[in-house]
Amino acid sequence: MSGFVEKPEPIEVPGLVHLHTGKVRDLYRDADGNLVMVASDRMSAYDWVLPTDIPDKGRVLTQLSLWWFDRLTDLVPNHVLSTDLPAGAPADWEGRTLVCRALDMVPVECVARGYLTGSGLAEYRQTRTVCGLALPEGLTDGSELPSPIFTPATKAEVGEHDENVSYEEVARQVGAETAALLRQTTLAVYGRARDIARDRGIILADTKFEFGFAGGELVLADEVLTPDSSRFWPADEWQPGRAQPSFDKQFVRDWLTSPASGWDRHGHQPPPVLPQEIVDRTRAKYIEAYERLTGLSWA
Repeated sequence: MSGFVEKPEPIEVPGLVHLHTGKVRDLYRDADGNLVMVASDRMSAYDWVLPTDIPDKGRVLTQLSLWWFDRLTDLVPNHVLSTDLPAGAPADWEGRTLVCRALDMVPVECVARGYLTGSGLAEYRQTRTVCGLALPEGLTDGSELPSPIFTPATKAEVGEHDENVSYEEVARQVGAETAALLRQTTLAVYGRARDIARDRGIILADTKFEFGFAGGELVLADEVLTPDSSRFWPADEWQPGRAQPSFDKQFVRDWLTSPASGWDRHGHQPPPVLPQEIVDRTRAKYIEAYERLTGLSWA
C-alpha cells in the first residue's frame, strides 16, 4: 500500500481544466491547449506522498529548472512558454507555475548515471551490470563510473516504483531511431550539467529527464536537474564506499526509517507527520542546492 496519505483537492481556476495531481505537480490545460504545471510543496518518500509540506520547495524546483533550461537550449529545446500566472490563478502560484507546450510524451524515464549508487548499485552487486550494461569489478557505493551511462526506466504511477529497463527494451517500445536520440540527448545534457555543477563544488551523481515530441522535434519537459530528479553530492565530502551526503530529501528518508518515527516502511500504515526540525533542515538543504548551483541568493 502506498500513494497519497491525504490527496489534495485540485484548485479550481476559471479557464483552466485540471488534468492530473502528481506526487509534486498539479497539471492543468488552458483555453489555448497549453499545459499549466504548478509545482507544490509536497514531499514524497518511499512511494508515499507525505502529509507534511516543505515550504518553498515548489518554487525552488521551478526556479532551478528555469535556470538549467537557460543553460541547455543549445543542446535541446524545452517546453516552457511562459512563467506568467494565468488569469484568475491564486497569488501563491507565483514563482512555481510554468505554462508549457503540450507534447507527445515519450513513456520512458531517461536516466543518466555518472556514479554508482541507488538502484544501480543494487543491480551491480548482483550482476556487475546496470540496466544490462556491464561494469568493471571493484566498484562500490559512490564510485565514479568509467564514463556516464544511459539507464532508462519505465514511468510509474503515484505509489508505484519506476523500474529499470534495458536499452533494447526502450528501442522495442519507441523505435531504434528514437531510442538512440534519447540516449544521445540524455548523455549530452548530463555531461553539460555535470561540468557546470562540478565548477560549483557539486557532484551530479545521476539524474532523470523526461522528453516529448513537438512537430517531430525532441523537447525537454517537466522539471530538470533539481534535487527531486537528481542526486547532488558536495564534492568536498565525496568518499566512495559509503552513502554520500546529498542535497535532497535525505533528512526525510533518514527520519522515516529511524526508530524516532515509529513507522514501518514495509507495513501497511501511512507515514507520520514530519517533525518541524526535519522540515526546516530539508527546506534549508533544497535552498542550499539552489544557491550553490546558481550563485544566487534565495532570499
